[in-house]
Amino acid sequence: MTTDSPQPMVTEARALRHTFVANPHRPQFHFLAPANWLNDPNGLIQWQGRMHLFYQYNPNGPFHGSIHWGHAISDDLVHWQDLPVALTPTPGGCDSDGCWSGSAVNNQGTPTLIYSGVSPQVVCLATSSDDLVTWHKHPANPVIAGPPGDLKVASGGHFRDPYVWRADGQWRLLMGSKSAGGGGLVLLYNSSDLLHWEYVGPILQGDITQTEPIWTGAMWECPNLLDFGQRQALVISTQNELGDLLYVFYASGRFDGQHFVPGVQDILVHGGRQGCFYAPQVTRADDGRHLMWGWLREERSQAAFMEAGWAGVMSLPLVVSMELDGHMCVEPAAELAALRRDHQHWGDLDLPDGSVWPLNSAIGDSLEIIAQFELPDDGEFGLDVRATPDGQEYTRLVVQPAEQQVVIQRDRSSLDPDPDKTPCAAPIRSTANRMITLHIFLDRSVLEVFVNGGLSSMAARIYPTRRDSIGLNLFSRGAAVRLKSLDVWRLDAIW
Repeated sequence: MTTDSPQPMVTEARALRHTFVANPHRPQFHFLAPANWLNDPNGLIQWQGRMHLFYQYNPNGPFHGSIHWGHAISDDLVHWQDLPVALTPTPGGCDSDGCWSGSAVNNQGTPTLIYSGVSPQVVCLATSSDDLVTWHKHPANPVIAGPPGDLKVASGGHFRDPYVWRADGQWRLLMGSKSAGGGGLVLLYNSSDLLHWEYVGPILQGDITQTEPIWTGAMWECPNLLDFGQRQALVISTQNELGDLLYVFYASGRFDGQHFVPGVQDILVHGGRQGCFYAPQVTRADDGRHLMWGWLREERSQAAFMEAGWAGVMSLPLVVSMELDGHMCVEPAAELAALRRDHQHWGDLDLPDGSVWPLNSAIGDSLEIIAQFELPDDGEFGLDVRATPDGQEYTRLVVQPAEQQVVIQRDRSSLDPDPDKTPCAAPIRSTANRMITLHIFLDRSVLEVFVNGGLSSMAARIYPTRRDSIGLNLFSRGAAVRLKSLDVWRLDAIW
């Protein structure tokens, strides 16, 4: 329970943020903790018109341990105000080893958090009586004391990340779990009061031997159920047998209240070898949109972020929708346009084969870029961001028409050998009009890309070493290409 008044903590958070202003890799328009460690977004809820974002937070350093719930609020999804830490592990309690991920709900006017306590992994409740500032843990905790009996052994105790909603007059809860040697599980519970829960069973089970259309891994975390009317979608974060964090996938299909019948399965946001986008949470906003934030993991060594003093960033605020064919679409929230400054536009330019065109008037490390190209049949083309004038350091965003994919090439992103430099690739989903649109957000060490209106999306981390890595270039090789339009904005910081 948090008992201190908010203002001193808010002032302290502001001072902490100020100490990192000059850090060349610290994002400026993505949400991140004042300092130290951040991972999963939690407890997304719009309360009296304001969006509340809770998040996994270690106040003791930039490493995973002693997990608390950090807390921030926003009136516009873009600018945030820090609030006091919401949940702190209770020594000797059922969350003594950490307050892990979970949900927030409105229980007849009482804001309620439902979260994972560890160790062992159990489900706990906390409530607030002062508009979500301070929280009181329920004396009945844990309200679910671990995996169901038939999974106590097979799950290895992996039982976490409650996702809670209300339907047909009762509360429903999903848990992430696994069956050793079998695959991931999403488990369903029902309750009338959030305190007493009845286990219904698994609504979906993975198959560790299945590799097509994607491999769904060995352990499932952070399940989200999204309702689009005729179809529903499960969004799941997956791990391998060793517990390595892999990526986020979705299954669209139909949920009948007890079972989920999947249809389309695919990666939600593409990344590198394992992907930096992980553990997203989705909430239904007052205006009906499905809003999502995800954790963008560091892709440099722990020694590097220990030295930096911070680790982990939230994705942009994202809007999730479903196409008629069952594929998911991920787009940046329109509210981000409020950050735009210094607009520049180019149109109807022909890039000859082998050309490199520096955009010297559009340099920067915090940019929004919208580029539309006509697709040739072969060759490749795109943009270089965070480029040095001498070409020693740059990150290349490459469109490859023949392969029907967009690739973030990171082999020259940093002269430092420490960060992950594996390429990130995403498919081009629609080329019916022979056009491709790239919507790019560059924020120092963060790169988020949305292809053709979010039909594909990708996220990556980059860590340039040189201060003059702020150039922006167009390029083409193997074929000439026509640039229909290019818009570039400098984006303001959100703090």
